[in-house]
Order: sequence, then C-alpha cells, then structure tokens
Amino acid sequence: MSEHTPDQSPAPREGLFRRLCGCLCKPSTKYSVLALLSVGIVSGIILWGGFNTAMEATNKLEFCISCHEMKDNVYQEYKQTIHYTNRTGVRATCPDCHVPKEWTYKVLRKIQASKEVYGKLVGTIDTKEKFEAKRLELARHEWERMKKSDSRECRNCHSFQGMNADSQKQRARKQHELAQQDGGTCIDCHKGIAHHKPKDMTDEDDE
Repeated sequence: MSEHTPDQSPAPREGLFRRLCGCLCKPSTKYSVLALLSVGIVSGIILWGGFNTAMEATNKLEFCISCHEMKDNVYQEYKQTIHYTNRTGVRATCPDCHVPKEWTYKVLRKIQASKEVYGKLVGTIDTKEKFEAKRLELARHEWERMKKSDSRECRNCHSFQGMNADSQKQRARKQHELAQQDGGTCIDCHKGIAHHKPKDMTDEDDE
C-alpha cells in the first residue's frame, strides 16, 4: 500500500487588496504611507495657493499697466472714458472687461494671454508706432473673443433686463430692442467704448 503524500501545490497567490492591507498593518510601512500622504497634501495646498496667488496678482490694473506698451497707449485712452470716471464712482478696470470671472474661463484666458509675454520679449509693440500698426489686428482678436462669449464680461455689469429703457435715448432703446430680437451682443455696437477705434477699420469691422 503506497504512502499517501500531501498535496504540494503552491498556495493561491494573495490578492492585491489583501497584500496591501498586510503592508499597511506593518507599523513602518503604515507610517511611510501616512508621511507620503501628508507631504502630498501639504505640497498640493502650497502649490494651489501659490498658483491662485500668482493668477490674482496678474489680474489687477497695476499689473496690466506695468509695461509701457499698455500704460502709454490704451490706458491713457481708457482714462478719458466713463468706465474710468463717472458720477457713480464705479470703475471697470482692465480685468473686469478682459478676464472672465469664472475660474475655468479665467485659466483659459490666462493661457491665451501668455502670448503677450512673447510679444513683450520680442518687442512687437514696444513703440507707439508699432502699437498703432498692430492696433486693428489686436482689436479684432478681442472683438472676436467677446463676440464668441456673448460679451460675457460686459454682462457682469450690464444686462438688457436691468436697463431702464424709458430713460434711454430713442436710438439706443431701438438698438437694444433689435439686439434682443436678433441675438446681438454688446461688442457689436460698443467697439469704441473704452479705447479708440483703429483708424483703418473696415465697414465690416464697424457693423
């Protein structure tokens, strides 16, 4: 009668979850994982805070006019408009008109604006003559952006619903009524509201 030999087949491998739990039960491994998590959380908070601080720092009038390309040109024009000085004392600054308030749109706008850093470095508009030569191109880019967003930044302060039509001039009232009917947007009629219009605008630009 042959002697019965026990089954020598290897034990089934432990699942990943069981092995992970086993590792976490070991004090040294557990503390290492906790340390890594803590460092990750703290680093994330610091990076996130730094990112938001930098983004808000670049979202102020003082930053926008820190280069003479803006300060000596469009800023001087803006200072002569109702958006800068008016009877109510409410001032709309560069970010109010050119940077979305919603976080996602704001980040996308900042990424787009990074091209301006390149323009600054290579001196694209570092003289008034160069600026005027590029004014129409720059204006068209901004008009297109505002058109696509349905003048989103304008609507932070202005809305058809908030207008008192009775106090408006007849022409303005009529234009606003047509805009609501036809799906028009603020920038269609108010291209020169804060800056001078480019001298070489076409009829299509000024429609």
